[in-house]
Amino acid sequence: MRRPLAILSLLAVMFGTQGGGASAKATYESAYGFDRTWNAAMRLVRVDMGMKITERDEASGYLLFEYKSPESGGKASSGSMEFLRRDQQVNVVVQLPEMPQYHEQVMIDRLARKMRVEYGEAPKAPPAPKPQPKDAGADAPATEEK
Repeated sequence: MRRPLAILSLLAVMFGTQGGGASAKATYESAYGFDRTWNAAMRLVRVDMGMKITERDEASGYLLFEYKSPESGGKASSGSMEFLRRDQQVNVVVQLPEMPQYHEQVMIDRLARKMRVEYGEAPKAPPAPKPQPKDAGADAPATEEK
């Protein structure tokens, strides 16, 4: 009788330390630049979704907030947005460790829609530079003209 109890205890410890899918996250590549993306995300979280921002650091590119879902009965859980600068683009990473992954995707989808509505279609990335012809140099083989 003790063996099933021990197995259940072991399973409870294993699943209890997993954090409910803490490794899940959703990402969005914004071509609108850092300033526009940051401002739209701040308005999305605070104004559109009515959540409390607990910490933010624009220079480091992160935003922490209390996420409330109708499914959770009004109970707040921690959430974060991270803004990673890459040339002209910004990668936005949303994490809601205590919620199913689709909640993160819903926030990303709302941010992408907000960006399009407020700023229009995303700017096109500049074309890649054309490769320069190689310099023949002094030690290049001579070509004969006929």
